[in-house]
Amino acid sequence: MGKRIRVVIVESPTKAKTINKFLGSEYKVCSSKGHVRDLPEGKLAVDVEKGFEPQYQIIPRQKEVVKALKKETEKAEQVYLAPDEDREGEAIAWHLCHALELPEDKVKRVVFHEITPKAIERAFQNPGIIDMNKVNAQQARRILDRLVGYQLSPLLWEKVARGLSAGRVQSVAVRLLVEREKEVQSFQPKEYWEITARLRPKGSRENEFLAKLWKEDEKEVALHKEAEANRLVALLKKSRFVISAVNKQRRRNTSPPPFITSQLQQQGSIQLRFSAKKTMLLAQQLYEGVELPEGPVGLITYMRTDSYHIAQEALEAVRNLIPKKFGKEYLPPEPNHFPSRKGAQEAHEAIRPTYVERTPEEVKPYLTEDQYRLYELIWGRFVACQMMPALYDLTEVQITAGNCLFRAKGRVLVFPGHTLLTGSMEEEALPELKEGGELELLKLEPSQHFTEPPPRYTEATLIKTLEKKGIGRPSTYAPIISTIQDRGYVKKEKSTLIPTELGILVTDKLVQHFPRIMDVEFTSSMEEGLDKIEEAKADWVGVLQEFYDPFRGELEKATKEMRREEGNLPCKLCGSPTVVRWSKTEKFLGCSTYPKCKFTMPLSPSGEALPPGQPPAEVPPCEKCGSPMSIKRGRYGNFLGCTAYPECKNTSPLTTDELPVEVPPCEKCGSPMAIKGGRYGNFLGCTAYPECKNTRPLTTKDQPPVEVPPCDKCGSPMAIKRGRYGNFLGCTAYPKCKNIKPLATGVKCPQEGCDGELVQKQSKNGRKFFGCSKYPQCKYATSKLPERPPVPETTAS
Repeated sequence: MGKRIRVVIVESPTKAKTINKFLGSEYKVCSSKGHVRDLPEGKLAVDVEKGFEPQYQIIPRQKEVVKALKKETEKAEQVYLAPDEDREGEAIAWHLCHALELPEDKVKRVVFHEITPKAIERAFQNPGIIDMNKVNAQQARRILDRLVGYQLSPLLWEKVARGLSAGRVQSVAVRLLVEREKEVQSFQPKEYWEITARLRPKGSRENEFLAKLWKEDEKEVALHKEAEANRLVALLKKSRFVISAVNKQRRRNTSPPPFITSQLQQQGSIQLRFSAKKTMLLAQQLYEGVELPEGPVGLITYMRTDSYHIAQEALEAVRNLIPKKFGKEYLPPEPNHFPSRKGAQEAHEAIRPTYVERTPEEVKPYLTEDQYRLYELIWGRFVACQMMPALYDLTEVQITAGNCLFRAKGRVLVFPGHTLLTGSMEEEALPELKEGGELELLKLEPSQHFTEPPPRYTEATLIKTLEKKGIGRPSTYAPIISTIQDRGYVKKEKSTLIPTELGILVTDKLVQHFPRIMDVEFTSSMEEGLDKIEEAKADWVGVLQEFYDPFRGELEKATKEMRREEGNLPCKLCGSPTVVRWSKTEKFLGCSTYPKCKFTMPLSPSGEALPPGQPPAEVPPCEKCGSPMSIKRGRYGNFLGCTAYPECKNTSPLTTDELPVEVPPCEKCGSPMAIKGGRYGNFLGCTAYPECKNTRPLTTKDQPPVEVPPCDKCGSPMAIKRGRYGNFLGCTAYPKCKNIKPLATGVKCPQEGCDGELVQKQSKNGRKFFGCSKYPQCKYATSKLPERPPVPETTAS
């Protein structure tokens, strides 16, 4: 066997295995398993005074990989570096040259958009050199992120909590979420009414349809009160309904473009309920190769792209497929072309199947369920992008009733076109109606509505906004969303991204003290600066200097002016002042001398200290060491834990003695009942468990006795219900009536000048507290419900 003298290095073992199949025996394909060099952890490792010189080191876990690659390349005649074609891939190739000490004349750079025999053959026939503009753009981004992260984070450790971190792009993404949350919280819903007429042609027993009130006296109707709606309903009931106009038109719904990275992440979230991180992980697997009967095969093109460009041979393949699979009428005369956004790299391709002939059904047996669903999405979008438009017939009917004008709209699919694969819009057919025809009024339905706050972001809408505002790049969207959740700044509820209290606090501090780097437009301009470096239109050191000089001034000023939040109680162990600190999920009081003194005390969401006497009843001290006990949250609900933890690990159940009303003991054995947490919320369980396994639901009888008025929308009784954040009042007519209210206590808010009432709430870590019903106007909160003032006695006259 002859000695192999050509070494190919890619970044992934899977990619290496797939490529190896296409190259001859004179090639040996190896994997670097990602980056081999980086800035070391634990120090800045950037010499700001020497032109931002980075101090790269071989990553410790990669030392054995580098050693093995060095051994292979030393005996090679030629080394081909074939990481991905983006900035990160170019940087990996450059770092490999330095880590392996490769001479320049021995190195060739090869790039390809898909892992197919033709693409690999073309790449190796036309090798190039490392693009230092791409490398410098990646270096500039890496150093920018290191400067911000390693110099801002210690400031947050000192002023807010240890372990916090800030990021140049991630912090701006959190700001978008925080600003939207503030809009939602401050939103005041406004009432409005709509009037809908149920009609049919006069003399017909069928063909009913709905029309909405549109205008009165030629002005668009805006009804804000029920009385206004009732006035019009009374007038309209006496009116004749006559068709005054019928307008018809045919509308084309053009084919969507093939996927680029951002749109794949958005549709992965919307249609498949995948996180952006999961979508990109699955796309990487499909790109690098999956095992088919003929061996590993790359099923899609490179998944990090902002270009809609499609290779000519791919266009020909899909145009051959469409008439065979769907019919000639679905193939447009010429290929559909889609302009890419400004600055897109047209040398790249859109995300598409490498072999469009491989239908999702054909490869399904060889894919995981999630791989199959994503491949089906990509395949369907690519084929649809080259299909005929869908055609709809739209009808608008205007109906006169007295001085009012109603409007009905209909939509009927005439030709499905691309919607065979992408899904069609819902049809709303109207009966055949003619101008001048009289209609029979079957029913007039006034309906109450309220304006809605702006929707909170989902992963899909956040990615869309990041892309629109130029924050980050397609390859960074998934890491941004993943990082802000991992840091505890954002939580995901179902599909919605909601900033945590910690995220809001940190964002407010950063916006106050670092307005420039937290500015959306400035962040976008920095991304453009990185693009200019890649395009050889800007010097990377100059871009860094332009950013760093103002940042250093802001940092020095913030170090002096940013204040820690002081506690309102001295430390109970050493008497030192306390400060408000944060864990990943909640805030608490901690001793200012930490780590010398490790005293902590929980806080309510309003910042009020929650000492061991938090419940209305007196809690005895720890029976083992005499320290105070405090309420803590565990996997199965609240319990009492010793404040001397970890020295003393004593715990006890939170019994019904801590409830604000008297609860009878266990009816089976007479032992006290304890509040326990289960899958569906808290319940009462016997403290003699496991000898006695008696349980009872925590009913409204176990809550403070308050009078519950009926539903103010429909008059039905209200019932106490259990939700994710504790109990609330919900209408018993649900789902017809979805009215809900916080659980009132009958106690007026003690805050001076506030006419609100205290309602029961629950923090995200399960701790119950009482807050004002006027929140966020009034932020009063307490752990202990104040006693209600006595009701004055009245005498019958």
